[in-house]
Amino acid sequence: MRIVAATNRDLAQAMAGGGFRQDLYFRLSVFPIQVPPLRDRREDIPVLVWACINRRQSRLGRRIERVPKRAMEALMAYAWPGNVRELENVIERALILSTGSTLRLDETLGAAVRGATAQPALERLDDVERAHICRVLEGTSWKIDGKGHAAEKLGLHPNTLRSRMEKLGISRPARPG
Repeated sequence: MRIVAATNRDLAQAMAGGGFRQDLYFRLSVFPIQVPPLRDRREDIPVLVWACINRRQSRLGRRIERVPKRAMEALMAYAWPGNVRELENVIERALILSTGSTLRLDETLGAAVRGATAQPALERLDDVERAHICRVLEGTSWKIDGKGHAAEKLGLHPNTLRSRMEKLGISRPARPG
């Protein structure tokens, strides 16, 4: 028998404080996997959006071929306090409300997301830099060097941009398929 469990609590700390049973902790911690929250890995959002679309579109009778750039930017700018589950819900609502082959998010993002893009939460400098570089890369189809591409738009040498991308953990998302 295998059990997969997930929590947003620090179980070792809860166990030390008497809030979690020690025997259960050791049963569950055979192979712990820690996944950072979505707000700390915004570069994953395009891949997750397309995964949600591909998983749900046929069941909902939709065939989405395009997500507008502004919609993807809004999704990447949002803080996602509900993590991946919240993203999945937003995408499913958008699929329900979309009638053509383009995903429509404008009615589905709600006041919280619109508020988040108008008044961003305080973030670490790395988070802001990561989000900005990702937006520019998306806008240039992930082309780093050459006339009008990401490095030029950011005012950086292409090698400097590559170095920052590596430091910030930015990599080109896999294409949906």
